[in-house]
Amino acid sequence: MKLDLSENEIQRYSRHILLPEVGGIGQAALKNASVLVVGAGGLGAPAALYLAAAGVGRIGLVDDDVVELSNLQRQVLHTTPSVGQKKVESAHERLTALNPEIVVETWDARLDGQSAQDLVSRYDLVCDGCDNFATRYAVNAACVRAGKVLVSAAVQRFEGQLATFSPERGGGCYNCLYPATDGEASGLSCGESGVLGAVTGVMGTLQATQALKEIMGIGESGVGQLLMWDALRMKFTTMALSADPACPVCGGGRQHG
Repeated sequence: MKLDLSENEIQRYSRHILLPEVGGIGQAALKNASVLVVGAGGLGAPAALYLAAAGVGRIGLVDDDVVELSNLQRQVLHTTPSVGQKKVESAHERLTALNPEIVVETWDARLDGQSAQDLVSRYDLVCDGCDNFATRYAVNAACVRAGKVLVSAAVQRFEGQLATFSPERGGGCYNCLYPATDGEASGLSCGESGVLGAVTGVMGTLQATQALKEIMGIGESGVGQLLMWDALRMKFTTMALSADPACPVCGGGRQHG
């Protein structure tokens, strides 16, 4: 790992470097890391902003949607002039303006099994905040096959969930938690059920925090745990996850090629 930080980088990340748990070595680990963010919406927007601000050296962003006015209540990567623009284009402009020291790669696409495998293999860690189950299952399967850590977040109305998956370290995979019976799962989208915008901000920021901790190897790991947040009651609950020995994706922690 290259430990060299420029004078600009030392100044930019000085509040990180002051932390004994991070220091120059931790900041260099972030600089040398790569993260794929799936979805440039309510979760991906704050996650990508904080990953970029933190100095993750290479960030990939995948989304096939365009910015709509109704997005702006929660998708803080985008602005009113961005309406009608591709989300990945808007996101690229914002992230590079925030931190020109990093590389931002964009993919105007909706992931399926093969494309997810191709993209996931190019990055060290994946943050999934997409809005459909088919993509979530494809990303999970790709992460299991490639041995990549998956930090998954979801929101609905006033509630959020966060889980970090690395089957070989325990707790199984996303499919163990939410088994896919026919490749799809039912559920209401934000457009159908609504969501408090700030809830996506909290969960996306927590998602970025978990990713940064994983990259630097600091703190307690979130692997094998599900964090649930009820914003109306301002209550966090954590529960342990169990691997499903019959899981067709991870086999209860045994990776399948």
